[in-house]
Amino acid sequence: MKAADSKIIDPQDLARRISAGDRAALARAITLVESRRADHRAAAAELLGHLMPKTGKAIRVGMTGVPGVGKSTLIDTFGSNLTKAGHKVAVLTVDPSSTRTGGSLLGDKTRMAKLAMDQAAFIRPSPSAGTLGGVAAKTREAMLLCEAAGFDVIIVETVGIGQSETAVADMVDVFVALMLPGAGDELQGIKKGVVEIADIIAVNKAEGAGAKAAGAAAAEYRAALRILTPSAGGETPVLTVSGLANEGLDALWLTIGDFHKTQKKSGALKKRRAAQAVRWFRTLLDERLREKLFGDADAKTRLKAAEEKVRAGRISVAAAVEAVVGR
Repeated sequence: MKAADSKIIDPQDLARRISAGDRAALARAITLVESRRADHRAAAAELLGHLMPKTGKAIRVGMTGVPGVGKSTLIDTFGSNLTKAGHKVAVLTVDPSSTRTGGSLLGDKTRMAKLAMDQAAFIRPSPSAGTLGGVAAKTREAMLLCEAAGFDVIIVETVGIGQSETAVADMVDVFVALMLPGAGDELQGIKKGVVEIADIIAVNKAEGAGAKAAGAAAAEYRAALRILTPSAGGETPVLTVSGLANEGLDALWLTIGDFHKTQKKSGALKKRRAAQAVRWFRTLLDERLREKLFGDADAKTRLKAAEEKVRAGRISVAAAVEAVVGR
């Protein structure tokens, strides 16, 4: 770490402030863990080391769904219900980064107006920056920081672009898939992989005239789940909710709580988190090894030469890989 930065970033002091509930310190710490600078990485690792004993006590909830399903409206209302009940809620959302400029809108605070004004809530938008599945590379670290700051419910919202479901399910305790009414067309889009990782399915927009359609969709999902996962060892709950009308959200929270308690009592939660931690370790290790490989000047030269040979058909892909990393 550079001398100037060592004066600016004091991991131990930052950890103390986060533990005391300093929101500005929490925001700064998340920015720190998102940084790709080597000195910042070292400071972030030290910071997380100080805070690890204070993590792990929150309920981690993942929420996903296709664009237009009403995730932000539902989370805004759902989170507000929880803060009124005495919970502290942190919402970690991921904005899609531009593939051309790398920029993102980061407009979550405008999409969750109630929570944005709630002192018992914390919203942190992060650009996906091209990360597989649209989940910010440092969302897991941000989640730990929020837990250390005293937030007892962590909600991770995805951009809902295919593989993001798997990425989020692999970092939370309870994974909720939000669906739209109109099950006829929607059922064609159910992928067995998504159904298998969803702990709860909630059909949103079940208000007014849409209530009947939502109920019908829920029935269709239940029937489909019996066919797709006949021996899953427990039926996936399917609920109807409305983020707009604030209907069914208390039942959703009770279902989340029941699932979490059951998993904790059986020991499945501990195993789930342990497995997630190992996969997280392997993912970060792979990321760092790739950076180290492609940051090496000699490796870059070998890589470019191998790519040209592959493009020209003068060498097999397997041989090209060996030419780059086999030395």
